[in-house]
Amino acid sequence: MNLLFKNIHIVSPGDKINKRCDLFIVDGVIEKISDDIKETDGAEIIDGKSLTCVPGLFDMHVHFREPGQIIKEDLLSGSNAAMNGGFTGVLCMPNTKPPLDSRDVIEDLKDRSKDFLVDVYFSGCITKRREGKEIISNTDELIKSGIIAFTDDGNAVNDGEIMKQILKVSAEYKIPVLQHCEDPILMKNGVMNEGDVSKKLGLRGIPASSEINVIEKDLSYAIEIEGSKYHVQHISCGDSVDIIAKGKIKNKNITCEVCPHHFILTDSDVEKYETNAKMNPPLRTSGDIEKILESLSKDVIDVICTDHAPHTEEEKARGMSDAPFGIIGLETCVGLVYSYLVEKGLISFEKMIEKMSINPRRILGLPEVRISEGEKANLTILNEKEEWVIDKNKFLTKSRNTPYDGFKVICKPFAVINNNLIHYCKL
Repeated sequence: MNLLFKNIHIVSPGDKINKRCDLFIVDGVIEKISDDIKETDGAEIIDGKSLTCVPGLFDMHVHFREPGQIIKEDLLSGSNAAMNGGFTGVLCMPNTKPPLDSRDVIEDLKDRSKDFLVDVYFSGCITKRREGKEIISNTDELIKSGIIAFTDDGNAVNDGEIMKQILKVSAEYKIPVLQHCEDPILMKNGVMNEGDVSKKLGLRGIPASSEINVIEKDLSYAIEIEGSKYHVQHISCGDSVDIIAKGKIKNKNITCEVCPHHFILTDSDVEKYETNAKMNPPLRTSGDIEKILESLSKDVIDVICTDHAPHTEEEKARGMSDAPFGIIGLETCVGLVYSYLVEKGLISFEKMIEKMSINPRRILGLPEVRISEGEKANLTILNEKEEWVIDKNKFLTKSRNTPYDGFKVICKPFAVINNNLIHYCKL
């Protein structure tokens, strides 16, 4: 694969590059970055005047449903959705059937995804069968199998002793613990944010305390256990970021993430989008969004991810009480983040790249993607200023559970390059 991008805008914060030039890729490696590179026989020439090249984007929170629920998604369809949305790497959550708590299962998944354009990584369970009762006994085996994080995502680890044990493993092996912060007792089988809207709709509510209490408790352990790496998944509450900001002062390895739905939509949107606005944790209030946006601009929130959670139309048609939580997000994320954060001046384009490429890999202990001569080409190509309409019928994911169908956004994925492969996005 030989590609010559003429006059493309390269933005790479890690390389301190922000300029327009030519970019020549030979056999999956960056051969040359320079002004006016001469055209070479056999190279595909791409006009880059409307394009921006950035380090390949990475989503550290996806659900590819394999094994066990491949009617919703599988490794191939999930990876196709990732590259179509502009991502070259993902971290899969372990709430599969069976859960990812055995070396054999993880090694099989790794083997079947090793030739993809998208780099597919896996997390392993903290507790047996993700039941929260007993820490897995084979942490060493899972690490040797290649997992790069521990989590029971979808369930909180609510037992303090188990959390301390896994944080000690984290400190020893320099591997992060990702926590789904929702106390199941306080959730009380709720289906949306507890507040005026839940009362109006007559639906069971989930209080903010279900998230905040878990974070407060866990941070005390993460601060106590020197060297531990603790990461808060999909923040929904404004008060959560205040607590995390204080924790970061005492342990620099405390990090957190947010998804677009938690800084774009509120609990009021449940009335409009119904089960496609049923999230876990739930959509909160406009006040929560204000604090989350402020925390993004101040770098309290390190990562923007999707929590890509595919479900069938039949499942989502069961009504608010019985439908599963979650929406898809891989093929909408870039446009939403740019439109609601960069275009509005809340973060810079460079910060967007940090939170969607550099920081996820740093937290997970993966090498930073560099855009320099001699480096492997792991790149996301964006049409940064193109306006487009989200059309779920163009998605490559198997599922269609999104509230964003028909949204007008800016910044469209054009192509991704990785592992000596290229995919031209079809959105």
